[in-house]
Amino acid sequence: MTPTNFIEKFYSSFANGDVDSMLSCYHSDVTFQDPAFGLLDAAQARAMWSMLVARSKGDIKIKFSNIQASETEGSAQLEADYHFSQTGNAVNNKIYARFEFKDGLIFKHVDSFDMWRWSRQALGWKGWLLGWTSFMRNKIQSQTNILLKAYMGKVKG
Repeated sequence: MTPTNFIEKFYSSFANGDVDSMLSCYHSDVTFQDPAFGLLDAAQARAMWSMLVARSKGDIKIKFSNIQASETEGSAQLEADYHFSQTGNAVNNKIYARFEFKDGLIFKHVDSFDMWRWSRQALGWKGWLLGWTSFMRNKIQSQTNILLKAYMGKVKG
């Protein structure tokens, strides 16, 4: 499979809620990073995708486009429409994803998106007022990592 195929498979699997297929695209030492979770190691990244798919309960629409890839790196644009579980607010998140490949698999995955735009949608007036600040970004990362740690403990237990 080519790197382009791995990106397509990853996002198609995400759209279908197929976590196992998504994670089969990841190298065993993968890292993931985005504004909401910060930097995650392989175990955390795998658990994060499992948690996000489980929490979405099928209420997520994924569109991806503009996939570009070489043997060592790639990128894609992603649009995710869902309801933020903590507030019920509708979110349309526009994401730019970058990938690095190793041994033919995704080794590094970095998602970038406008945190202020996301927080205004997900958190309402609090996101509009504070979503652009490092304080809010740090608070969001802290909360998402607490949720992830609890999810990982529940899955192991």
